[in-house]
Amino acid sequence: MRGPAAAVPWGQVARFTVVGGVNTVTFYACYLPLHRLLPYFAAYTAGFALSLVGSFFLNTYFTYRTRPTWKKFLLFPLTQVTNYAVQSAGLVTLVSWLGMNSVAAPLVAALLALPVTFVVSRRILRPPRRPDGASDQPESPPARSGRPA
Repeated sequence: MRGPAAAVPWGQVARFTVVGGVNTVTFYACYLPLHRLLPYFAAYTAGFALSLVGSFFLNTYFTYRTRPTWKKFLLFPLTQVTNYAVQSAGLVTLVSWLGMNSVAAPLVAALLALPVTFVVSRRILRPPRRPDGASDQPESPPARSGRPA
């Protein structure tokens, strides 16, 4: 009998983590210069918005290996609203309540938001099959027999 851990898509979790790292570097590369010009929360918001589109395409193609659609693109910000809310709460808590440095705090807040963001993004970008069995997932390549064609 297989337990609940067997249902966890570990390959997707690993790819999601890689994409999260790339997205975090992209965000941080935007945040640091803006942090010199703007208050930390405004710089955070601008950096977050700038990295949104890249995150959509990386997660669509690489993490979940599915086709991007306009519907997913329009729904994807909902995943980021969740991510933004969790990260924002973490950022304010870390900086204002716990006194953490505002340069490092966004990285810690991003780590804290990772599990919630994975669950929400998977639901949006890889929805369950429809009752008619149709899906927008790419078709698997045909199985290869050991014989030449």
